[in-house]
Amino acid sequence: MIAAVLFLSLFLLLFISVPIGICLGLATMTVMLFVEGAPPLVLLARSVVTGADSFPLIAVPLFVLAGDLMQSGGMSRRLVAFANALIGHIRAGLAYVNVLACVFFAAISGSSPATVAAIGSNMIPEMEKVGYSRRFSGALTASSGMIGVMIPPSIPFIIYGVTAEVSIGKLFLAGVVPGLLFALMFMFVARILLRNEKAALGSTKTFSSASVASTFRSSFWALLVPLIILGGIYSGIFTPTEAGAVAVVYAAFVGLFVYKDIGFSDLPGILAQSALTSGTILILVIMASAFGRLATLAQIPAQLAAGITSLSDDPILILLLINLLLLVIGMFMETISSIIIMTPILLPVAVAIGVDPLVFGVILTVNLAIGFCTPPLGVNLFVASGISGISIERLSAGILPFFAGMLALLMLVTYVPALSLALPSLW
Repeated sequence: MIAAVLFLSLFLLLFISVPIGICLGLATMTVMLFVEGAPPLVLLARSVVTGADSFPLIAVPLFVLAGDLMQSGGMSRRLVAFANALIGHIRAGLAYVNVLACVFFAAISGSSPATVAAIGSNMIPEMEKVGYSRRFSGALTASSGMIGVMIPPSIPFIIYGVTAEVSIGKLFLAGVVPGLLFALMFMFVARILLRNEKAALGSTKTFSSASVASTFRSSFWALLVPLIILGGIYSGIFTPTEAGAVAVVYAAFVGLFVYKDIGFSDLPGILAQSALTSGTILILVIMASAFGRLATLAQIPAQLAAGITSLSDDPILILLLINLLLLVIGMFMETISSIIIMTPILLPVAVAIGVDPLVFGVILTVNLAIGFCTPPLGVNLFVASGISGISIERLSAGILPFFAGMLALLMLVTYVPALSLALPSLW
């Protein structure tokens, strides 16, 4: 009875377009108020406090603020210029530059939509100037933006680490190899799509070591960010949470005093935008925490796990079913809430069939990252559509070849755990 009311309430609220964080809280409250035998309402208040009282969770608003400061401070523009100097001379070079710039910015932002916004606002107009279609440029940027949650630091990895009680530092390392593989795949698919396009030839420029040196010097302070963050974490100087604070101070210093692209008068607006984004995420986290605790008390995860394992005892098939479930969830639910709700449900199943929690964190994140690029809730599509002026429908069609590559690599990450465990095993 509890499960039926809980999920019916949730889907009804979602159907009438209530924000997902409010949906989770109201669905939980409805069960506690009106279902006989449900836990008392005080559990909601306790779960909210417990969900918010987490030191690692502080990393989320810190990295959000650092990302906003870096984007406003001109780092993304300089990273694009450096990537263009490095590989812009190659056939289909600007397409490769787009992907490489997303990798660079992913290493300093931790957010997929932020990566699309920062790189897309620079690259889509530049690609159009030399003949690339806006549809192709928008689809490539929306796809490559998913790397933003795979290359560390990653906000979804932080949320998963807190929820699953897994080392966030090791999760960051686990995402590096899959993230780079996705980058190479996007370049390969782009090259295939552009094999007969004159635009690919039109973007070719002469390689200049002087240009590489000049843009490297200009972007040097931006390129230092991942070295400072990851170097500090893995050398033991500071924790991932403290790394977020270091990133904020560094981004503010570089933006204000080195690049000087922002002034003190810009800080209130940047802080307000970051507070809005962080507030939205944290409401999702604490409400999803209450929702998940109620679901656990109602034994919903155990029942679902038993249902999945009853279908088959073959780990390969079970992982395939989990992937299908997560892909569907990623299409309709926001990533943070999906992680918090689905981790307690699916992690025990994955562990029972021998999947390492680190590997499952990567599998979960990749699935939900693909959801950034798929309608109806594909945030990357909406951001890329706003920048390119191309409709969601046309972008969704344009992204299909990249989507096929995403699914192929998802299977590779799922069934070859060594890809995720190679770097964490060294730490």
